[in-house]
Amino acid sequence: MTSPQVLILQHVPWEKPGRILTNLEDLGLATQTLSIVDQKKPDLPDFEDLAGLVIMGGPMGATDYAKHPGLKAEAKLAKAAIAVGKPVLGVCLGHQIIATALGAKLSSGAAPEIGFGPIKRVGRHDYFSMWDKQVDVLHWHNDVVGLPEGAQLLARSERTKVQAFRVGSALGLQFHLEVTAGVLEDWLAEPSMVKDLKKAGGSKSQLREQFAAYDTRLQPLAEAVFSGFAARCAGCARDLAARG
Repeated sequence: MTSPQVLILQHVPWEKPGRILTNLEDLGLATQTLSIVDQKKPDLPDFEDLAGLVIMGGPMGATDYAKHPGLKAEAKLAKAAIAVGKPVLGVCLGHQIIATALGAKLSSGAAPEIGFGPIKRVGRHDYFSMWDKQVDVLHWHNDVVGLPEGAQLLARSERTKVQAFRVGSALGLQFHLEVTAGVLEDWLAEPSMVKDLKKAGGSKSQLREQFAAYDTRLQPLAEAVFSGFAARCAGCARDLAARG
């Protein structure tokens, strides 16, 4: 057995793990970032060595296996990790991959949800216990998913009924807490992202202004969510190391 590591699956260069990676590194966790989205039979690390799984966002559909065969491998990996209690975190597309892997329905939203807007925390739970009932977060998606069987709904918005959920060892976030100022600039340097932003009625300058206005309040919320995930990965890594 090699050293336990957290696997990060990235679908496009600009959809980076940002604050997620920072929190994993803060706990000294080893990570490996791979892009397998177009690989029919991807070469993945030994499943037994995985201390956690992060599935990032991307512009493709979660079940578009014909164009992006690696998505099927990602779904299988997520389902297997959840089955044995390994920590799993999905953001945007990753959130949808987890949900559909567990049987939830994927569909197109009524309209793209892009830019900052409110989500509402559903009930009381440990994941977002520090949040106000409503908080403005960064959205960037068109597709939406239903709630997987046995999952707990954590947050919703007016346009998207499932903005966050937990199921077993997995956490799905439709919105983007991971984005730093640097990651945002990567997004705004990508023509396809800018095209989507303009179609939704936004602009680069407007999004930068919104980010500056909201980010100070979002930083501690992101830290709480991602440090909690990192702590669960660290616990898993210790258990794996102890087994030898």
